[in-house]
Parts: sequence; structure tokens; C-alpha cells
Amino acid sequence: MRFISETTSNGVSERLFTLGEISGVLWTPADAAGSRPLVLLGHGGGQHKKAPAVLAHAHHYATTRGLAAAAIDAPLHGDRPKNEEGDRLLAVVRERVAAGEPIAGPLAEYNAALADLAVPEWRITLDALQHLDDVGAGPVGYWGVSMGTGIGVPLVAVEPRITAAVFGLASHESLADAASRITVPIRFLLQWDDEMVPRASGLALFDAFASPEKTLHANPGGHRDVPALELESSGRFLTRHLVEAYVAAA
Repeated sequence: MRFISETTSNGVSERLFTLGEISGVLWTPADAAGSRPLVLLGHGGGQHKKAPAVLAHAHHYATTRGLAAAAIDAPLHGDRPKNEEGDRLLAVVRERVAAGEPIAGPLAEYNAALADLAVPEWRITLDALQHLDDVGAGPVGYWGVSMGTGIGVPLVAVEPRITAAVFGLASHESLADAASRITVPIRFLLQWDDEMVPRASGLALFDAFASPEKTLHANPGGHRDVPALELESSGRFLTRHLVEAYVAAA
């Protein structure tokens, strides 16, 4: 892991890094010392590691909760190179949107192709982050909706260091099997009038999780209308599980 810049503002230290072909960013409380819980943040489709929603969560966790947070550019996104197959899959999704046709199937295929590449990258990144003095090998959580769920569900299914997760805005196509292998506490966000994810498909994904503790948060509105109150709610959920685990292990 090579840090290429560091800035501090509003009580948050932000460090951009590269790890091979991976481009990412780490946020910690300013002047942080010692280990702390870490939240991995997955961005949405067409976005990048410093998308507004990712920044909002990162600063919330660092300033309000005292946690570390990290994000990486998903394959084909942000500072990552594009490729023909990715462009083809994305073109199919865009054509369906323009025609007013259902996109759950093509979108699931696109997210699954990215997850095959992104899951190993996230695990390599987590290895490196947990060797840092101001992160350490403490409890790890995951937050990511839409494409962040398309990548996050397969990741959490195979990564035992992640002990709580927030998902949502995604359908069960291609994700049901991985969800059935997840048993950690889950918070799931669903937009009741989502134009991209059919309500029944989102509910089917929530039902597929094997977690004894899982909570569905449904709000009115479309795919991009998740209310701001879910930021605070997700923060409380992840902090409760990660800090309790951290204290118990101390």
C-alpha cells in the first residue's frame, strides 16, 4: 500500500492510496492513534471512491463514531481503466433504461461481473489496512447499496472479518446464493417505489439472508431517494455491533 496524498479538514484525515492497480482512500479521525473498528464503503454504479454518499458516511463515522472508513474504486470506475466487456454490459443496462424496460437482469449480470474482480481486491485491501497502526486488526463492517450491495454481498459471504453490514437497493438475481451464506447482523434498505429494483425482488433478497438478526428499512421514493435519516441510523447500527465487538475483544 502506497499513500500518495494526505489532507485533514473538519477533524478528518483523508489519505489516498494505491495498492497495485487498486485506487482507494482511507479516512480516520484527525490525529488518530491506536487501533479502531473499520467500515468498508462500497460506492454505487457509475460513481467512485469519493462519491458524495461515501464521503458523507466516511466523515460521519470518523467524526461522530471515532471509526476508520475506507473505499476503493470498483473495477471500471473512478481512476480504474475501462474495458470492452464492461462497456458492453453497461450499454445493455442503459439501452433498457432508455426504452423503459426492466433492467434487473442485465444490472445483476453487470454487478456480478464486477464482483468477481472486486471481492479479491477488497480482501487484499483489508489485509493492508489492518497492518496500519491507526486501524489495526479490529472489527470490520461494510456499508454499500445498489452496486455496493452487488459487490458487498459476495464479499461478506466469504470474508469472516466482516461482522456487520448495511445493504440495500438491490435485487435477488445473482445474489440469493451468497446472501444465504451470510449470518452476520444485517440492515437492509429498500425504496418502496424503486424504478430500478422491483419491490418483490428487493424483498426476496432480504428474505434470502440467513442472518438471525436482520432488519428491513423501507422508505417511500425512488432508487436515489434514500432519506438522510438512514445515514444516522446506519451509523448507529454499525457502531453498536463493531464497538461492542471491539470492547469485548479488548
